[in-house]
Amino acid sequence: MTGLPPGARTISEVLAAARERLVRVRPRQAFSELADGATIVDIRPAAQRAAEGGVPGAIVVERNVLEWRFDPASDTRLASVTGYGDRVIVMCSEGYTSSLAAAALQDLGLSRATDIAGGFQAWAACGLPVTAPATPLQTATALIQESCQR
Repeated sequence: MTGLPPGARTISEVLAAARERLVRVRPRQAFSELADGATIVDIRPAAQRAAEGGVPGAIVVERNVLEWRFDPASDTRLASVTGYGDRVIVMCSEGYTSSLAAAALQDLGLSRATDIAGGFQAWAACGLPVTAPATPLQTATALIQESCQR
């Protein structure tokens, strides 16, 4: 196929549109907001979290169930989701998938949802608190368990 079908957009266009709606935060601002009661949601897959480490205090919700866990109207929402005014800051590895995810949360009415520019990689580079990556055995086990769930 040589051209886009009518109405289709490239992923670059979809990402740009999502980011136009977001007031993205830098890692240090997200850290400060976490201390003030914001929720940081780590949407990275288990194997990536095992390899890279994590953010203390972040809630882990993998991307494939994010909307169901954060929609205030969903029967499967997290108990910590109190309403549409919740401050939710989404984090992925580098800040691309998290922008799309935060825009999806805004579509659900969570108008204060956003993401961390640069993701976990930027967070760690800023010297903010992180949990250590898993040992190689734990990483291998996480990869095996993830493949069994598919």
